[in-house]
Amino acid sequence: MRRPHDEHLAAVIEAANEGHSEMAVLVGSSSTGKTRACWEAVQPLAALGWRLWHPFDPTRADAALADLHRVEQRTIVWLNDAQQYLGGESGEQIAAAVHRLLTDVSRSPVLVLGTLWPEYQNDYMALPRPGNPDPHPQARALLAGRLINLPDCFDHIALNKARALAVAGDRQLAHALQHTDNGRLTQFLAGAPELLRRYETADPPVRALLEVAMDARRLGAGLHLPVSFLEQAVDDYLSDDEYDDLADNWLDQAFADVTSPVHGRLAPLRRVRPRPARRSSAMETAPSHSYRLVDYLEQHGRRSRARLCPPESFWQAAHDHLAAEGLINLADAARIRHRFHWAERLAQQAADSGNADAIARLAEIRRAKGAWKEADQLLQQAADAGSTAALIRLAGIRHKAGLSEEAETLAQQAADAGDTRGLGQLAEIHEVYGNRKKAEELAIRCASAGNTGPLVRLAEMRELAGATQGAERLGQLAAKAGDTTALVRLATIRETGGPTARNEARRLYQRAGRVGNASALARLAAEREAAGRREEAEQLARRAARAGQSFALVRLAEMREAAGAHEEAEKLAQQAIEAGHRFALIRIAAIREVAGDLAGAERLYQQAAAAGNPTAVARLVEMKVAVGDPEEAERLARQAAETGNPSAAGRLADLKEAAGDPEGAEKLARLAADAGDIGALARLAEMRELGKNPEGAVRVAKQAAQRGSTTALMRLADMRRAAGDQEGGEELARLAADAGDTHAMARVAIMREMAGDRRQADQLAQIAADAGNPSALTRLAELRAGLTVG
Repeated sequence: MRRPHDEHLAAVIEAANEGHSEMAVLVGSSSTGKTRACWEAVQPLAALGWRLWHPFDPTRADAALADLHRVEQRTIVWLNDAQQYLGGESGEQIAAAVHRLLTDVSRSPVLVLGTLWPEYQNDYMALPRPGNPDPHPQARALLAGRLINLPDCFDHIALNKARALAVAGDRQLAHALQHTDNGRLTQFLAGAPELLRRYETADPPVRALLEVAMDARRLGAGLHLPVSFLEQAVDDYLSDDEYDDLADNWLDQAFADVTSPVHGRLAPLRRVRPRPARRSSAMETAPSHSYRLVDYLEQHGRRSRARLCPPESFWQAAHDHLAAEGLINLADAARIRHRFHWAERLAQQAADSGNADAIARLAEIRRAKGAWKEADQLLQQAADAGSTAALIRLAGIRHKAGLSEEAETLAQQAADAGDTRGLGQLAEIHEVYGNRKKAEELAIRCASAGNTGPLVRLAEMRELAGATQGAERLGQLAAKAGDTTALVRLATIRETGGPTARNEARRLYQRAGRVGNASALARLAAEREAAGRREEAEQLARRAARAGQSFALVRLAEMREAAGAHEEAEKLAQQAIEAGHRFALIRIAAIREVAGDLAGAERLYQQAAAAGNPTAVARLVEMKVAVGDPEEAERLARQAAETGNPSAAGRLADLKEAAGDPEGAEKLARLAADAGDIGALARLAEMRELGKNPEGAVRVAKQAAQRGSTTALMRLADMRRAAGDQEGGEELARLAADAGDTHAMARVAIMREMAGDRRQADQLAQIAADAGNPSALTRLAELRAGLTVG
């Protein structure tokens, strides 16, 4: 069943077969069909003699680093679960190696395909705050313009195709359509609802095994979890009563249950056994078999257990049974959760195995404790063992000590090993101190190694300092290396100047647009539309959408609508929806509503609602209230809530509260909450607090807490404290803490400290820390240190 992302993929495949090296990464939640979409897309290449390479042994990252340079023409590099390649210590080196492969004309064409969860995409594409280190410059540059978003749900067009196939005899699709009413067909076909039901209704031992695996994966352990680790870690996940009720063979029964598939081969935990011929030397002493948590439950665990800290048995089992790579990540997780004892023990265990990165991590722990000499010795040991992170850290230490030449030598050693972050940091330092020639030299060395980030940052620094010619020259160098980000940033800065500067900005946008920068193309499309050059504007907007900037089509549609070209505006909005911007029709409808064309606006809202946009129904409800048809408004809101769309009921609750109908407002807010929008109760609580109805506000906030959200209680607590009611604020925060909110516990701990009740402050802070939120412990230490100094 081809959908818009399949068409996008097909265009990438076609370009690769025509001789251009290409890359595409499908981004979507678990069980949405990312891997299947990639697999279907490459089938035509099989008949044309293309080969497929999946680097995975002994680990995915190691295999990619070792052999990417050997990839030849007409090869598909299969990077499924791309976080396994881009997210570890060697992620930046792999990103640089893939970039070199794509730009190496002698090996063209090659095709790189990958998949990612949205949370990893957000991590890799996020720009660092000024002054903070940039952990993913190579990955961000590699992924820019190469991401294809895959929706969680089938839209109305895809659902109609599915229904047609079901009528034609596809029994699997027919069954899925009968049992899903939210468009999540791929998740149903993958067994996701049944997997979640199995977890939520499991007996205590089975649930405990799954929670151990969830915690291990979310905190950074490897994909394959040894059975010995799971067996030992599970102890503290069972209460005393649960432990006393265990049968003699409970563990065998639990493993039998948890590895039983829901259908096909999909089980909550799947046993994996490395083939003897494929085991690396590092795996020779590994257990004979391990288990892997199914992706859907892993993603569920990352959300549902995000604030929880594992118990003692987890850390001890990790120390005793996990490999060095996992221990490094878990050491960081322990440190963040104020389990400093375990952070040091886990790092030491990994370092004892000879792992260079673990030695570097142990050095940082020693340095944090004030053992600087020992830390430097460990860093040198790690550097000698091949850790580029240690080389970069040493370079920074040497530079601070005034040993610039030694710092540069160390940074160059890291760059020679494939990690240019040290040279980039030195480039910025030299720029700040006015040594621009040296800064530029270092940034160019980074770019030649595949990392254009330092060039981009230097260009921006010079532009802001008024050195526009030097900034533009550096931006052009970055563009020649394949990164047009600097040109767009310079143009954005110049747009704020006078007419001459704005003309220069336009020239830079044009230069970036010629080489396919999506942001520049979108900006040029808007400019052409404003100048009346509609055909050019549409061409540019379509290019921007293909490059990942679908909003360009939305903006163009809005401009056409404002100019009275209604049919063209609708067509462009539909194109924007197909490109992934599902709010396009709503924006056009809003323009018509403001212009008084209520019939036209209602028709577009209905189209958007049929396309699966939840906001559209809420806007229809607002329109019905505005024209004096409250019965139809409530019918629409209730109908939407019954099909899993709570936004309209929540919005109608707001309107009823404002109109003086608190009873009707509360009923609709509860309806919205039952359909998934607990925020409706929180909004209602805040409206009542502002409307001088504190009892009603607290009642609604408690209802929200009963459904799992303490946001309303904490918001009311803040409002009452701001109004001078400290006691009332603390009482509400305590209610939130009693409902399990660790942030509320931490907040109450600080309140108790400020009130002089140290004993209870310590108790609450420790409870919050045990649940995974150590902020109160840190804040108490800061407060008491300040009092001691005073």
